[in-house]
Amino acid sequence: MRDEKKNIGTARPEDIRWQWSTFDELTTRELYEIIRARIGVFCVEQNCPYQDLDGVDQHSRHLIGWLPDVMGKPRVVAYCRLVAPGVKYDEPSVGRVLTSGPGRGLGAGKELMRRVLEFHDRLYPGTANRIGAQQYLERFYQGFGFVTVSDAYDEDGIPHIEMLRSA
Repeated sequence: MRDEKKNIGTARPEDIRWQWSTFDELTTRELYEIIRARIGVFCVEQNCPYQDLDGVDQHSRHLIGWLPDVMGKPRVVAYCRLVAPGVKYDEPSVGRVLTSGPGRGLGAGKELMRRVLEFHDRLYPGTANRIGAQQYLERFYQGFGFVTVSDAYDEDGIPHIEMLRSA
């Protein structure tokens, strides 16, 4: 993952291309790059083996931030999925939130959250959003209006909390 940072070159926040897709709209290459980024961050960097393919992607909208590497090949630098209500929680849920190495320091995580919550409010007006967040990111999500609504719990060896953003 360290080599990917230099493979992107000198990137700027405005170089990120944002894309919304349903599961069925994703190409095979796009899905491959998403899964590659998710495994890279959640399994490799966080040293956390878990079953990433959980059957939820098919019921989600996917927000992808792309940056071309030095060879011009697009790489996922920010990603999340907006899960439909009734799939994970009664409310819609933002999940699998990540910023990969090349996107860090560009504000990609904040822009990702701003975009997904704006889309949530258009798609599900007047509806809350519930997340299962890694506890160390509590303050980050609080900055977007999420409030902690559970005690810490262990998920795959990482402390998590449930958070809710009111409608």
